[in-house]
Amino acid sequence: MPASSDTSQILEKEPSEFIVPAIGAWPRFTPPLRIGIMASGSGSNLEALHKATTQGFLDASLRLLIVNNPNCRAKERAARLQIPWQLIDHRLHSTRESLDNALVSAFRAADVEAVVMAGWMRIVTPVLIDAYPGRLINLHPSLLPSFKGLDAVGQALTAGVKITGCSVHHVQADVDSGAVIAQAAIPVHANDDVETLAKRIQRQEHRLLPWATALAGMQWRREGHAEVQG
Repeated sequence: MPASSDTSQILEKEPSEFIVPAIGAWPRFTPPLRIGIMASGSGSNLEALHKATTQGFLDASLRLLIVNNPNCRAKERAARLQIPWQLIDHRLHSTRESLDNALVSAFRAADVEAVVMAGWMRIVTPVLIDAYPGRLINLHPSLLPSFKGLDAVGQALTAGVKITGCSVHHVQADVDSGAVIAQAAIPVHANDDVETLAKRIQRQEHRLLPWATALAGMQWRREGHAEVQG
């Protein structure tokens, strides 16, 4: 998906585009959420999460970014933002389970309580899912359950839908099938192509992901019996 580095409008309200549940009062977490992040691309959503934390919206510590591609630009953002990062190259692992075991070990070493997949382009296995039950969430560029899997933007254009968007959902073994936490919808314009539509979806991803992480965090902390302040 084409990347956009503009994360300056996380909370900007746009009349033609909307988020459900609507962004309202942000929950407060004491201590802050301890988040691990997985990315395969440019890392613009990593930066959106970082901006939400530094602006005081999301009470979270971004403990570790893991990338699976040596050329992934997300690690450059992480270095600039002083977020710890680690390369775990999927090509050096013979199975998906081996890769996920390495991910779990790295996140546990970083004392991560929950994991956000922010543009991770690999299918995960029960090894990772079971290590963070109910605490592994994913960002997907469609209004699930529509257009699961690869090239969701192209799928939407081919189908001729008039509204699409992005979703943050809990991860389970079936790809893009876990319960939805929050979604952002946008209209599809008559002259859209994959690039223009992807850029507008990504603009909403930057707003949606921090908010959905906070919503999920309320559940994580209730289950963990840690303090959450409304």
